[in-house]
Amino acid sequence: MTNSNNHINSLQTESVTERFLRYVQIDTQSDPESTTFPSTEKQKNLGRLLVEELLELGVGDAHLDEYGYVYATIPSNSSKTNVPTVCFCSHMDTSPDCSGEHVKPIVHKNYQGQDLVLPEDTTEVIRLENHPDLKTQIGNDLITASGDTLLGADDKAGVAEIMTAVEILMKTPTIKHGEIKILFTPDEEIGRGVDYVDIKKLNADFAYTLDGERAGTIEDETFSADSLKLTIQGVETHPGFAKGKLENALKIASDILARLPKDQLSPETTSGKEGFIHPTNIKGDSGSCELDFILRNHDTKILNTYPNKIEEITKEVLQQYPNSSYKIAVSEQYRNMKEVLDQHPEIINVGIEAIKRAGMEPEKRSIRGGTDGARLSFMGLPCPNVFTGGHAFHSRQEWVSVQDMQKAIYTILHIANIWEEQA
Repeated sequence: MTNSNNHINSLQTESVTERFLRYVQIDTQSDPESTTFPSTEKQKNLGRLLVEELLELGVGDAHLDEYGYVYATIPSNSSKTNVPTVCFCSHMDTSPDCSGEHVKPIVHKNYQGQDLVLPEDTTEVIRLENHPDLKTQIGNDLITASGDTLLGADDKAGVAEIMTAVEILMKTPTIKHGEIKILFTPDEEIGRGVDYVDIKKLNADFAYTLDGERAGTIEDETFSADSLKLTIQGVETHPGFAKGKLENALKIASDILARLPKDQLSPETTSGKEGFIHPTNIKGDSGSCELDFILRNHDTKILNTYPNKIEEITKEVLQQYPNSSYKIAVSEQYRNMKEVLDQHPEIINVGIEAIKRAGMEPEKRSIRGGTDGARLSFMGLPCPNVFTGGHAFHSRQEWVSVQDMQKAIYTILHIANIWEEQA
């Protein structure tokens, strides 16, 4: 692969930037309130474009299925018959936390540490002091949005990197590799990204998601995650005649929320591998009220204790409301992929070696969140997460480094090549 570096560099420097700028202008925001799959039909607009581009590159089986997934296969060019089939995966949707409509990307050439004032809303300023990873970007080219939307680097940076790697692999036969599968998913941002993935059709031995952050990082650990719905049934009556009768479900719910720990077990007070209980929504009236929580911990055994904590608080509060009742429903969202990946250390080892060969010092990290890879791992497709070069996801200050996107492309190519080399 070394002999092809000059050709690869000249090919990818322009194309990954051009691809990314084009992709982020397609609105693919997912919708957690939707009952359809994908949750928004507009996600298929990007999927159709990717299929067209894959077909133009000579990837003959590229297609978009009814659920909005893009599948494609790059045939092996190796004479070896025992090379494993590797899948590279990214998601097409963007977060509902911030507008993804009418994204106007801006390329900031030769960044020198200055504040980046975003023109559509000049109160949005990307400052070095607030984004410490900018210290590694002096002299690089950064891409931001214009201030009134997110950028979409999460995860269109990953999509652009995979697509550019596909182009290079199709045009550079000196890079030896086994069969490679490509998968682009919808609805990852709302936790449904692999609900309808056809693992049998994909037919890969393992995968790598391109959905990480800082250059050089590979992630083999996520939270284990559940959602919890607490329903409070109060006692409703006419407020004019309520003395001694009314038990207001909204006040009960407020009391429960007020008793959650203030200095621990919340996103705003935890970091690293500390877990949390996080209320995300409350709705109802004085008669009945629902509270939604997300529960997170890297240790599934500890996660399983969190519903008990909520129930203990609820029972304590309801002692003051003897005629009211509650129901708790817990739903599994995803589990820590480390439980699977620890059984396949060679997958991480190849990723680490690929990062080294791409010229970086590898950093193995855990994620305070989840990826498609977490659920894919438990569906029989072990799948760590690789960096994309994007930062400040889900916000109007999101940014990505062109040079780090190029490093991600090299990492993809080396992963494919190393598996062929070691076969």
